[in-house]
Amino acid sequence: MVLVVGATGLVGSAVCQKLAQRGEKVRALVRTTSSPEKVEALKSAGVEICTGDLKDTASIADACKGVEAVISTASSTLSRQPGDSIESVDEAGQLGLVQAAKNAGISRFILVSFRRRADLPFPLSDAKAKVEAAISDFNFTIIQASYFMEVWLSPALGFDYASGTARIYGTGQNPISWVSFLDVAEMCAVALRHPAAERKHIEFGGPEALGGLEVISRFERISGKQFRLEHVSEEALVAQWKAATDPMQKTFAALMLLYALGDAIDMQPVTSTYGIRLTSLDAYIANVLGEAPAADSASS
Repeated sequence: MVLVVGATGLVGSAVCQKLAQRGEKVRALVRTTSSPEKVEALKSAGVEICTGDLKDTASIADACKGVEAVISTASSTLSRQPGDSIESVDEAGQLGLVQAAKNAGISRFILVSFRRRADLPFPLSDAKAKVEAAISDFNFTIIQASYFMEVWLSPALGFDYASGTARIYGTGQNPISWVSFLDVAEMCAVALRHPAAERKHIEFGGPEALGGLEVISRFERISGKQFRLEHVSEEALVAQWKAATDPMQKTFAALMLLYALGDAIDMQPVTSTYGIRLTSLDAYIANVLGEAPAADSASS
């Protein structure tokens, strides 16, 4: 049995579906406040539903019973649930899950994390570092993902491809290995049983590293529409990061600054080792603009 924590989130729900398709027995941790539609989709895939909350240690202990592996994709950054915060979910909640897994004798732990820099500390980065260190005693896999296309290249963060307006952080020249959350979910599913993934940190991005301006050019070419751009300077982002006192605000300021600085990854070793076919930026663009099916992808 594999316990997936964060099972109704962006990555977690896809992890559950992919594991179930592989014939794995999957238990999904969901909350009483979770979307009924998302819970029903998990049930329809044959996933066992377990009700609990990372902030409730007793429910986490129950969820870990009879489990051989844990995959945690949980994070407060996209949550709208009362009481969720970086401290309560990404740090205390995740560390509580690690302890519950240890108490239950679970040996395998896969964590979805993200890439960061030691010279740019912020609350979410600090929390992830603590959790990564805490699972070092497990047969672990830590997937350090780059920027999700579906989040950072979406209207939610000022990238409104429907209206042809976009926000660019920094100069837009520094390349980023934009990645699909579906590919991160696939990496989790593959890593579960792949010997090469054991006790490994896996830096994970998409097949191309492209600056923000090149991303805009791709959107313009495929849509035939010229975009209006809003630039947020690196200096403004540094000032915002330094001035922020709220943990979530400081975290997003830092993530935007890291975007401005770039995040390129050579994915050839990963795709060669694990046989994962990565979603191209062009396929993502065509999909969100309604020009092509979502399955279009390209390997690096």
